[in-house]
Amino acid sequence: MMRSTFLSARHARHQRGLATPKPPGERGFTLVEILTVLAIVGLLIGVVVSNTDRIFGQSQEAVARIFVRDSLKTPLVRYRIDLGDYPSTAEGLNALVTPSAGNADRWHGPYMDVSGGKLPVDPWGQPYEYRYPGVKNPGGYDLYSKGVDKTADTADDIGNW
Repeated sequence: MMRSTFLSARHARHQRGLATPKPPGERGFTLVEILTVLAIVGLLIGVVVSNTDRIFGQSQEAVARIFVRDSLKTPLVRYRIDLGDYPSTAEGLNALVTPSAGNADRWHGPYMDVSGGKLPVDPWGQPYEYRYPGVKNPGGYDLYSKGVDKTADTADDIGNW
């Protein structure tokens, strides 16, 4: 009898819109707790997003550095072995893909794989720069990316020197 009285009183309070305390096992989170969790998650997302640009910027520089220091080294050395010297500045990196007019008999290329006959570009969409003889590498060649500012001979250039 006691239980039915309690249940009917609880039901009556619920019908009138009065809140009844829930037993300890049925309690949920308070608004303050939910807002605190959302604030912490928002801070974490902000930290990750703000560092994303720095992370991707460093990886673009690393890709350009690997390309100018390692990836083109072998094709240029193979070209030099076959033809006796590196391509001139005027011939440029295109000499690795197509023979020059005076070198067709000794040219055994293409010396690098390119899709569609187009030379690769740096991470900022600019062609890699090539000079022979080199200005920064006397006796060798200069191969570099113009970097983020897309301007040659500035501090952000990424080269094989």
